[in-house]
Amino acid sequence: MRPSLRQKAVAVCDAKIAQKGEGVGLSFYAFFANRNDDPDLLMEAATWWIRTHRLDHFEKAIKIRRMLLDQL
Repeated sequence: MRPSLRQKAVAVCDAKIAQKGEGVGLSFYAFFANRNDDPDLLMEAATWWIRTHRLDHFEKAIKIRRMLLDQL
């Protein structure tokens, strides 16, 4: 996953956790606007989420944040 996407994903996780608590779940779609303006980046996130890590559609934001930071 490219560094810019990783940073954005960590920021989204941080915001969701701060807003709704550590039990909040999210999908990789949370990292994007409601329109598909960058399909390559969306597929990169989907590949990391689904193919690389075989995650469920919704996962705890704290888990995703930890995974993203552990791969730095």
